[in-house]
Amino acid sequence: MATETESQGDAAATGADAAPGGAEAVGMPQLDFTTFPNQIFWLVVTLVVIYLILSRVALPRIESVLNDRKSTITGDIARAEELKLQAEEAEAAYNQALADARAEAQTIIAEAKAEMQAELDAATAKADAEIAAKAAESERAIADIRAGAMQSVEEVAKATAAEIVSAMGGKSDAKAIDAAIAAQVKG
Repeated sequence: MATETESQGDAAATGADAAPGGAEAVGMPQLDFTTFPNQIFWLVVTLVVIYLILSRVALPRIESVLNDRKSTITGDIARAEELKLQAEEAEAAYNQALADARAEAQTIIAEAKAEMQAELDAATAKADAEIAAKAAESERAIADIRAGAMQSVEEVAKATAAEIVSAMGGKSDAKAIDAAIAAQVKG
């Protein structure tokens, strides 16, 4: 351990004494104006080498990648436009099919309504005919009943008139009673 410390101290002392011209070095060597031409030369050489590498190797690769991307994007946009046109055509076909289906449905509905109306009209006509027949039959029955009732009323009136005349002590004349009752019935 002691030997390590001594050798480090010697190296430090030697480094301080090794400055050119016996003077102590000041600051960083990159900022020493005496080395600027050498640094500028190597800077220019390095920049030229980097430029050549970039212009001959890296930039063509980057350019090819950009061209590939551009062509891919252009192709994708063209494909998207084609798909958009196909979608619009499909939508137009769908709308046309929908309109045709609606028109056909309206036609079917109109035909069904017409058919139902025809059936309803036939059923109504049949019912009206049946009602008219029953009404005519009922009126005949009512007329028969009325005629029978009038005949019964006349008979009762004749009998009653004959009884009233007999009860009052008179002789009843059937022809006179019939004429009087007929005149009263006719009004």
